[in-house]
Parts: sequence; structure tokens; C-alpha cells
Amino acid sequence: MKHSGKARKSAFKLILISFILLALILAAGVFAILAGTFIVGASVVLVTLWMLFAVFTLYFFRDPNPRVPVGAGLVLSPGHGRVDVIDRAKETVFVGGECQRVSIFLSVFNVHVQNAPVGGRVAFYQYTQGEFMNALKAECASANENALLGFEASDPPGRKIGVRLIAGAIARRIVPFVQQGEVVDRGQRIGLIQFGSRVDLYLPLDAQIRVKVGDRVVGGETIVAAFE
Repeated sequence: MKHSGKARKSAFKLILISFILLALILAAGVFAILAGTFIVGASVVLVTLWMLFAVFTLYFFRDPNPRVPVGAGLVLSPGHGRVDVIDRAKETVFVGGECQRVSIFLSVFNVHVQNAPVGGRVAFYQYTQGEFMNALKAECASANENALLGFEASDPPGRKIGVRLIAGAIARRIVPFVQQGEVVDRGQRIGLIQFGSRVDLYLPLDAQIRVKVGDRVVGGETIVAAFE
């Protein structure tokens, strides 16, 4: 009979299409299960890494209150770290010529808040863009991004003390807490360098340095020098 079997062919065609759709749905379900398992596993790793980062960041940005020593003519360490250079240098921008330099290296494990070495007025501030050499190198002071703070001390009156905050290969942001013209107390917080960095302290030639290379110093606490 004419057109015999066409209905059955249509039925088989619909069955085949529905089977393909079913297979696709099942495959999508299996893929979703596998993808979900992967995402769940990856999320555990990502959350763990984030928690470790959060704990380290809180540790890195710790900000203890310094126990500021009392006494006349004292110059305190502006940073927490290790003294690795004591020499003579020329700082012509603020100090005005030859001076003594005490350079302090700050590793990523040190406190990175800086403190005023003396009480007095912030008479000078200059921010300079530059490179991001490894802060382990003392010569990075003249090449790296840095901020120079000049203090006119109240004790002894009028003495010029310079502090240079220096960015390193990891530390790429210097955050000053004070402005030019502001009056600060000895040991007061003056800035932050994010991650490993260096701080240089420029002193007049008659300052009596009380630390040596290799000493560990604490910002706002350790007596670096004194005027006698």
C-alpha cells in the first residue's frame, strides 16, 4: 500500500532525536558533576590560599606602639630592621652636604611602619620616582623610588635630620603619614613602606652614632645616635 511505513519511520526519527537529546542532557549532567567536583576542589585550595594571604597581610601590617626612650639629644631608629651600612654620604637636598648615613634594611618579616627619629618640624618632603632595585643593595637609595623627609629637631634645636624611605623590588608603594610643616613627636609614626624595603637616616657629622653594622634596631625605640 502506498506510503506504507512512513509513520513508523517518523516514529523512529523522533525516537532517535529524543535519544540524542537525552544523551546530550546526560553528558551535560556528567560534565556538570565533574566540573562541580573540580570547582569545589579548587575553591578549597583558593580559600586556603586566601586565608594564608590574609593572615600574612595582617602580620605584615602589624603596628606595635613604640616604647620611646626619654633623654636629651637622642636620635631614634626610623625603621625596624638590620643596620647594614654606616658611612659618610652627601645629602645636598635637605641636610646640605656631607653627613653620616645609617642605612637599615627591612625584610618582609620586619614591621614596615616608620617612626620619627627626633621631635620637631617636618621641614622638607620630596617624593622621587625611580627604579625598583633589590633593597638589599645600599646603592638603591639613589636609584629607586623614594621619599625624603627632612626634620628640624627641637632637641637639639634646629639640627637637620634626614630620613629617606626607599622602595624595593617588592615594595612598590610608599605611604607618608605626615606632611611638610607638620610638628611631630619623637617616635611618632611617619610613614609606611609596603613589603621589603630600606630606610636611610642622615645625621650631622657631630652626632655620636651608637649602633654598629649588623645590629637589629626597632623603630621609635632603638637609640641610633645622640648629640652630646
